[in-house]
Amino acid sequence: LFLPSFQDLFGVSMVVPLMNLHIKSLGASHTVAGIIGSLYGIMQLFSSTFVGCWSDIVGRRYSLLACILLSALGYFLLGTSTTVFLFAISRVPVGIFKHTLSISKALLSDLVSERDRPLVMGRFNAASSVGFILGPVVGGYLTELEDGFYQTSFICASIFLLNAGLVWMLPWSEENTASREHQQGNKGTDSFSAKANCDLHSKSATNGATTSDILFRSPWIQVATVLKRIKGIACSDLWDIFLVRLLMSVAILLYYSNFSLALEERFGVKPLFAGYLLSYSSALGVLAGCLLGPITRLYQHNTYRILLHSSTLTCTLILLYASALSIWMVILSSTFLAFSTTIGRTCIIDLELTIGGNEASGTLLGVGQSVTSVGRIVAPLLSGIAQEFSPCGPPSLGVGLALVAILIMNANKQKYCSHGSVKLKNQ
Repeated sequence: LFLPSFQDLFGVSMVVPLMNLHIKSLGASHTVAGIIGSLYGIMQLFSSTFVGCWSDIVGRRYSLLACILLSALGYFLLGTSTTVFLFAISRVPVGIFKHTLSISKALLSDLVSERDRPLVMGRFNAASSVGFILGPVVGGYLTELEDGFYQTSFICASIFLLNAGLVWMLPWSEENTASREHQQGNKGTDSFSAKANCDLHSKSATNGATTSDILFRSPWIQVATVLKRIKGIACSDLWDIFLVRLLMSVAILLYYSNFSLALEERFGVKPLFAGYLLSYSSALGVLAGCLLGPITRLYQHNTYRILLHSSTLTCTLILLYASALSIWMVILSSTFLAFSTTIGRTCIIDLELTIGGNEASGTLLGVGQSVTSVGRIVAPLLSGIAQEFSPCGPPSLGVGLALVAILIMNANKQKYCSHGSVKLKNQ
């Protein structure tokens, strides 16, 4: 699973930086390019929850293969887009079904114990981040060739087809997975109450017996089941976790929103330096993903404490950046922020799965992705407003949002520490 995740972001990051240049070469205006980009984000916003929930119903294998193949179709169409209309059409299957990494994370959460989940998720994120670092370099080289964008798109589609083959060859065993979940529950982990464990075991047994039948049911039955599960998430007491995720996402996005422009206005450095600094931070983020194992052992696998401390550190570092008097303070804040944000993203996912329940991991990860998408929509607006007052306005606003998230975590400390007091109302 680490290899497909690396190849996934490697292929995508080859194409995405070149898309604006390509659509403008097709004669599109800045407004049209912006509208198509926004439509893609809106499709991701609404589809992530449905696709994640669908993966809970039909199984990870079929949903992951479907998403990979349909994403490959989207990038293949992108490679044939010679008009703005074809370009827009090619973004539809990708906008709806490009949730391969979320389903892979849900599959990992099914396969590993709760104790090992932060470590495995950290390594998974590190593998995909390496692909994101290398992809733009290769894409930039290929675009120099004749019809470079089209070749890059076809290579990306081929990578997704290769990923489909790798996923198909994985040693799937629904029975073993269900058995592993049952054994983990019998060990009496602190993450679920006895009642939640009982529900999980009965659900696993039922799902294992009916997954193959669900695939052949009417699509309307599948849609009804998806809506029922989403209603269960909406009626559950998980609002505070998703609110913390939203606030921290917006705070980090505000930090990066005007990074290059703010550095130029405040310290007179060139955008090239800002690019190097962002690449440096991305490389440190990969290292942070590999260090999650020792960190979780140091905290005795207390995800809540790790999340609280990483969020506090993130808030402090954004404040340091907002009040920085020299470029060296910016470099210092960027160095440690790469660690705190990577660890925080992994821990918030682990906390969602721990409290919400592993039996609905696809749905929970899908809702989490939707929450992050909302942050990507809201952050540019807030950044523009805050930047009217000062170049330091966006990160200063980010500090305030991060403080609110920390207060929410402190107010709900008992629930986070008790693990399992929340029950999804999807029955």
